[in-house]
Amino acid sequence: MSERAVLAGGCFWGMQDLIRKMPGVEKTRVGYTGGDVKNATYRNHGTHAEGIEIIYDPNRISYRQLLEFFFQIHDPTTPNRQGNDRGMSYRSAIYYTDDQQRQTALETIADVNASGLWPGRVVTEVEPVGDFWEAEPEHQDYLERIPHGYTCHFVRPDWVLPKRDAAE
Repeated sequence: MSERAVLAGGCFWGMQDLIRKMPGVEKTRVGYTGGDVKNATYRNHGTHAEGIEIIYDPNRISYRQLLEFFFQIHDPTTPNRQGNDRGMSYRSAIYYTDDQQRQTALETIADVNASGLWPGRVVTEVEPVGDFWEAEPEHQDYLERIPHGYTCHFVRPDWVLPKRDAAE
């Protein structure tokens, strides 16, 4: 049975392009979440963040693995910013669907902070999931349609948490 994850880490195009390629990720869509406007749109999304909804197979990829990759492809230490993109729309956030996701998010953040590999302390918000307003069609699958389009997301090979002991 598939599970759902909702993350925000700056411009949703780049996040979608990288996350969709992970084994076990079944479907992604970009949109607006974590804010105050009903039926949010690109031109009117209030305090929402640009986010990504991920439907994944937990037998092929764990929530923890998704979060570790999330922390590798965006900078979770910059408040309201990713690269040249600035403002609340570009904040780092994890929107959990249940207590287990919340606990995994908090543990992963603690591990990222303890590792000393990132350039500062994690500022990622951890909040319960709320409404997810799907972005307009021109924003969906953007970098598949426009392969050289703008993105500030990339895999950072030095930002990888040490493997956890299986006994943990």
